[in-house]
Amino acid sequence: MDHILYGLFYSSLAALALLSAGHALLLKRDPRSALGWIVVCLTIPFFGPLLYWSMGINRISRRARQWLERGQRLAGWGNFPLGRKQQKVCSLPPGAEHLQELRALADRVVAADLLPGNRLTPLENGDEAYPVMLKAIGSAVSTINLSTYIFDGDVTGRKFVTALAEAAEHGVEVRVIIDSLGEKYSRPTARRLLRGSKVKVGRFLPLRQGGYVNLRNHRKILVIDGKTAFTGGMNIGDRHVTARGGSPPIVKDFHFMVEGQVVNDLQRTFLEDWFFVTGNLINDERFFPAIPATGDAIVRAVSDGPDKEFRKLNWIILGALSCAREQVRIMTPYFIPDRPLISALITAALRGVRISLVLPARNNLPYVHWATRAYLWELLQHGIRIYYQPPPFVHTKLLLVDGIWSLVGSANLDPRSLRLNFEFNLEVYDLDLTRQLSASFDQTVARSHEINLAEVDGRSLPLKILDGVARLASPYL
Repeated sequence: MDHILYGLFYSSLAALALLSAGHALLLKRDPRSALGWIVVCLTIPFFGPLLYWSMGINRISRRARQWLERGQRLAGWGNFPLGRKQQKVCSLPPGAEHLQELRALADRVVAADLLPGNRLTPLENGDEAYPVMLKAIGSAVSTINLSTYIFDGDVTGRKFVTALAEAAEHGVEVRVIIDSLGEKYSRPTARRLLRGSKVKVGRFLPLRQGGYVNLRNHRKILVIDGKTAFTGGMNIGDRHVTARGGSPPIVKDFHFMVEGQVVNDLQRTFLEDWFFVTGNLINDERFFPAIPATGDAIVRAVSDGPDKEFRKLNWIILGALSCAREQVRIMTPYFIPDRPLISALITAALRGVRISLVLPARNNLPYVHWATRAYLWELLQHGIRIYYQPPPFVHTKLLLVDGIWSLVGSANLDPRSLRLNFEFNLEVYDLDLTRQLSASFDQTVARSHEINLAEVDGRSLPLKILDGVARLASPYL
């Protein structure tokens, strides 16, 4: 009898190992990853398959796709036909002809049109952005829609709470989406402060519904009366106000005031998320008024997330690097590149494109800084110039190509933004905007420390080991 039980036990372990290895063989796209998991499953009884089923399967995209299949999220923008007039194909501006292939790529993977007649106004830090945003909220007459990852309950947050509540009291329809993980960065929460007001508040993916650390809504969108919008990388809180003392530590960033037809697409993105959060589908003409041309910027809204068919932002970034001819400027707080991004950067550099990468010298997430350091030597070897900008911590995300094309918004160059979170960016063809951002970028480079290969190679052995271990965890950072 014991022999039979032992036989059944070992047969079960073998079957589990073979099942797990077969699953990895058939479904893992990266052959190195597939081989690694097959070896783990076949050589470590029970625990190997257990590790594979707990860590080796991407449940993030699967869960997000299930939301689409169940109708919890909207598949495309056909639910919001208002404001979507048939657009004439607009030509790229002079100087951007070599980016036509990038434009064709974005046309294929992004539902939103490339729209002319827009204007983007850069707003640096909360010192510039918050007064303009608060003034816009105070002048609203019909609707206010705000989505943010972090909405602190500090002095700055209370100013926004007061402005939103007063607008709602005066008859403006005010809706606010706060990510349920991001709201926990402060006490009291903005949601609690808004309690009792006429502001309608929705939480994105409450933690009690599965406890997800991933699948967060990292977007920052404010739309006023469907005519003026704000987006970028800035949350709402004292941390982005530089003209102050005390805590929390200062975080510098850029935000953008957006005017023109593309505002309709920011509105649609918000309403998609509002439907997911509340189940309430809004398709009212008040949210999509006619918007005249207000500038020369040609802009496309890029709404991305794990529920999308394409990894839009990732492909657009790779497309921009492949089309660049002269110069690429990159600024990001979190830089954890995958192999395709590393290859694209090196390939562009070997073609003669001047590439500059600006990172924070002191990151607010030390383990991300450690992982990043493990990637730098390969880029430095091929002539990519890398700079550490001094504190305070800079949260700005910029990708500037050839002085004519910009990518701005909420996404970082890391797996969390490009695979796991819901993000919102704008790709912009505009010479004036790119000049402004390039000038700011160059000023940052002038006061930053350029690191070299000798400096990276000269790290102590314990530091190299620390960075290497952090790099192993980079898909989960």
